[in-house]
Amino acid sequence: MKVVILCGGLGTRLREETEYRPKPLVEIGGRPILWHIMQHYCHHGLSEFVLTLGHRGRMIREYFLNYQALTRDFTIRPGTPSSIQFHGEEPTPFTVTLAETGESTMTGGRIARAARYLDGDSFCVTYGDGVSDLDIRTLVRFHRSHGKIATVCAVRLPSRFGVLDLETDGRVRTFAEKPTLDGWASGGYFVFEPAVLDYLAGDSCVLEKEPLERLAADKQLVAFRHDGYFQAMDTYREYLALNDLWSSGAAPWKVWP
Repeated sequence: MKVVILCGGLGTRLREETEYRPKPLVEIGGRPILWHIMQHYCHHGLSEFVLTLGHRGRMIREYFLNYQALTRDFTIRPGTPSSIQFHGEEPTPFTVTLAETGESTMTGGRIARAARYLDGDSFCVTYGDGVSDLDIRTLVRFHRSHGKIATVCAVRLPSRFGVLDLETDGRVRTFAEKPTLDGWASGGYFVFEPAVLDYLAGDSCVLEKEPLERLAADKQLVAFRHDGYFQAMDTYREYLALNDLWSSGAAPWKVWP
């Protein structure tokens, strides 16, 4: 099963870090968040990736073309590149297909453009800007068990603000600082059957709108409830928080050794 990672967005809400690089290359603990996402999937046995490139996709290409040199110590005699000797442990083995999907193509259109690399099999999809401790193996087993076209991981999100429960006269009955909100939200981890491609039409197709709405209406979309950790890196504050977790050794998404 291959994993499609959507890597073509602008990342405008994280402009402090995305002014000069694509969002998937914004670093947590000195490694791109894309690396963290791929390590997570590899830990659960999925190591074949298709990256849908768009905004500053060339930088992502350069990262993987130079992956060994960027992630390992090495010895080199200048002028003779073939003499490079790498040191330390081999990196986690994976294969990655870099698929150009257009500068302004929307999420559904990017998946459709990359379909030729999916071999007609079931596949996973996620975004290049979120981390989780989700058990991917369990997610895939759940998807296979219900026989529908699509599975979405559902998560509970904390409120960004303190929540007040008020009396009619304005007195505060209770106060909760950033509680977990009622209801479920999409965590951005999907498992799809090839038939999902029939729901994707053109570069302007937004996965999160008509395709998922139609799948739900057709009773072909099932949610896997995840009560664990999930965090998207949408803002500079979230970027700082993720880096703080990593540097403290308490990153919940670090499920690999």
